[in-house]
Amino acid sequence: MPSLSFLYPLLAIVLWAGNVVVSRLSAHAIGPQAITFYRLLLAAALMSLFVAAPAWRNRAAIMAELGRLGVLGFLAMCLFQSLSYLAAETTTATSMAVITALTPLLTVGLGAALLGEPPTVGMAGGGALSLAGLVWLVSGGEPARLVDGGLHAGDGLMLLAALAYALYGVLLKRWSLPLPVWQSTYVQALCALAIMLPAFLATPEPARRLDAATLPLVAYAGVCASVVLPFLWIRGVQRLGPSRCAIFMNLLPVLTAAAAIVMLGEPVQPFHLVGGAMALAGVAVAQMLRRPLARARRAEG
Repeated sequence: MPSLSFLYPLLAIVLWAGNVVVSRLSAHAIGPQAITFYRLLLAAALMSLFVAAPAWRNRAAIMAELGRLGVLGFLAMCLFQSLSYLAAETTTATSMAVITALTPLLTVGLGAALLGEPPTVGMAGGGALSLAGLVWLVSGGEPARLVDGGLHAGDGLMLLAALAYALYGVLLKRWSLPLPVWQSTYVQALCALAIMLPAFLATPEPARRLDAATLPLVAYAGVCASVVLPFLWIRGVQRLGPSRCAIFMNLLPVLTAAAAIVMLGEPVQPFHLVGGAMALAGVAVAQMLRRPLARARRAEG
């Protein structure tokens, strides 16, 4: 039913929130390179069941874009995922979700820098508001602490991960690959798997051992987060459009915080609420106020 189309992006964000919790659960239980490799291996195996045959028939078009697919796979499936798992060792699930939710704003900023898209009023105002919220969040409500101690390691890694995913989005738009979405995702996963193999082999054996504790985490990451989630998101974009789906990203910190309280026992502090609200409000402002900044300045002059 068309009225229920919102369930696609909503369920995708629910699965994404679950994946952030899985990242926290995997910290110190399995190496970040190992779980990234295993999830890619499982996801590629599952997608092979319904994508391998059409991808093979379309191999000429795929080979023509293989270099770009490799870059995209590295950014989204290697770098973003590995940094996220590494960040989970030293920061909270709530902070990870808030920083990840800044990805749409970071994508707009990188788009202006790399694609020559004109900056908007929302980008300027929302960017400043989100930056203030991020500073409040990562400093624990005491910005002066950043001057004394610098950025928290896990928060810094998560910010780098979000930037990597934002660059992925910009390049995806710039290159506009002439491939079906599932075939593009499948080949990106295969490229990422090949890229991750040396890092996986270099990981000490104890850090890549699968057992009763790590197998469910790999299963969730490889099936729910890597196959089911993209399917739901793609369907949501087809039904609602990318802009309306992007709004659902604002729910990620809320759902993650709720899951972290129940499953991880992580307390939500006042600075999470204040900093997270400011950061997400900035993302909303950037999405709503799309008037070019130069035009606004001319109107004021």
